[in-house]
Amino acid sequence: MTPLLSAAEAAKSVSTIPLIVICCYLGLLLGLALFSGKFFRGTSKDFFVASHSIGPFMLLMSVFGTTMTAFALVGSTGKAFQKGVGTYGLMASSSGLIHAACFFLIGLKVWSIAKRHGYVTQIQFFRNRFESSGLGYLLFPCLVLLVIPYLLIGVIGSYRVMGPATAGMFPELFPAVGPLNGALPPWLIGLVICGVVLTYIFAGGSRAAAWANTFQTLVFMAMGVVAFYLISKALGGVAAASEQIYPGHLVRTPDLLEVTAKTGAFEREIGIPPIQFLTYMFIPLSVGMFPHLFQHWLTAKSAKSFRLTVIAHPICIMIVWVPCVLIGLWATGVFNSPPVGAWPGPVVSIMGSADDAGVGKVLSVVVKFLIENPLIAGMVTAGILAAIMSSLDSQFLCLGTIFTNDIVLHNQPEGKYSDEKIVLIARSFIVAIVLLTYILSLVLKNVQNVFDLAIWSFSGFAALTSLVFTALYWKGATKAGAYACVTAVAVSWFYFFAKAGWGGEYTVFSSAERSDDGIMPVAICFALGLVSMIVVSLFTKKPSEDTIRKFFP
Repeated sequence: MTPLLSAAEAAKSVSTIPLIVICCYLGLLLGLALFSGKFFRGTSKDFFVASHSIGPFMLLMSVFGTTMTAFALVGSTGKAFQKGVGTYGLMASSSGLIHAACFFLIGLKVWSIAKRHGYVTQIQFFRNRFESSGLGYLLFPCLVLLVIPYLLIGVIGSYRVMGPATAGMFPELFPAVGPLNGALPPWLIGLVICGVVLTYIFAGGSRAAAWANTFQTLVFMAMGVVAFYLISKALGGVAAASEQIYPGHLVRTPDLLEVTAKTGAFEREIGIPPIQFLTYMFIPLSVGMFPHLFQHWLTAKSAKSFRLTVIAHPICIMIVWVPCVLIGLWATGVFNSPPVGAWPGPVVSIMGSADDAGVGKVLSVVVKFLIENPLIAGMVTAGILAAIMSSLDSQFLCLGTIFTNDIVLHNQPEGKYSDEKIVLIARSFIVAIVLLTYILSLVLKNVQNVFDLAIWSFSGFAALTSLVFTALYWKGATKAGAYACVTAVAVSWFYFFAKAGWGGEYTVFSSAERSDDGIMPVAICFALGLVSMIVVSLFTKKPSEDTIRKFFP
């Protein structure tokens, strides 16, 4: 096995080459996105949905890039380090199948309806389907409040990546107490990331986002494979690295899914209880209600554009998640294997413990200390940032889109606002959201775990999938049923979110011994939403015949 860095070696002057590579990447991304702005047609339709002109490959890349965030790379590696191999089963294996099913059963159908009736947001669809203007005003705050945590994990994820990656580079310019002395501060990292994303959204709207997402998705998939190869090589190969996953200080419990770490630098209990594992299956349903994914669906040129996405999306998930989860598993052995001093002293202090924000730094720390070539380390770190930024742009854009179309333009006479004015309104709201996200990310930069925060965002959207599915496939779904569904989901989600300490890991009906061996709240929220829709719809006024013919031709 290749010897690990000594503490003395770690103390040497840190190369700034990784940061130079990252800056070059950001410049290249900005240049590509700004170039795509030359194709911007100046219309609001082009700004919001790229005039329905995106082909199969770019649709796949933009949809996949949007769903793979800091949650997938930074979060999955940290969660695998914390919980074990079951992390892959929690999200990746089920997501591959459920996402594809949602794209086919929901995405393709809403694309057809939206294109036929000129919708650019999902709220427009729900308002017309349920014959209710007020439903949009109920959905808007729900969607915005669920997207904001998703935005935060992206920006906070960039801090978790860039902090350890730049530690020691600028000790005089950015002095700090602890192992991150000399690292770029969060305020500067967030300012650059948000600024780059905001710039190319302004340039070309959804078209620029699609181009940027395609480039970023290719980058982070390629760099993920490179990182996996180099890290495994540094640990003596896949077999040697895997032998360290469960060293002698890990004691197996009777339940083979669970393994408890008794000693080492990061003492913790890992494992996925079966009932939690099963109810996690509801989480991937969230793609059926993501407003930013809905907007990407609407950019498709034709129904045939969905074919590649449905087929290739599960394969892309495997390519990204397998390396990330394995790296997290290898870290459980490497960081705990005695003597801990074989790792540089800063590693343990940067990581902290497996129960705090340290789990979000696992990937960055491993890349920093195991990939010795600074050029490659910079490229890999840029790939991680690519995954983070490939969803931020879509989320910022979708919030500007729904605010403009569902709040400002709703019930206004056609032609009151010119296309230029509409685009200006959208851009103004996007600036406000970016600023809010930036400020909140600094306030919450020490949030415990980006994985858990993302799960709460996904849980809300997943529970609301009962609304879109019944709207598409049940003629008897009524306006009152829709109100009952959204209200039941919102109230139950908020209750569980508060019970979890505002974003921590939480399961319902858990035992006294563990806090995570119960039912995931998303399963209960989804069930309450679905039952509320069905029961109330059965006893309330049905949609008009015109609406039925419009949505069920």
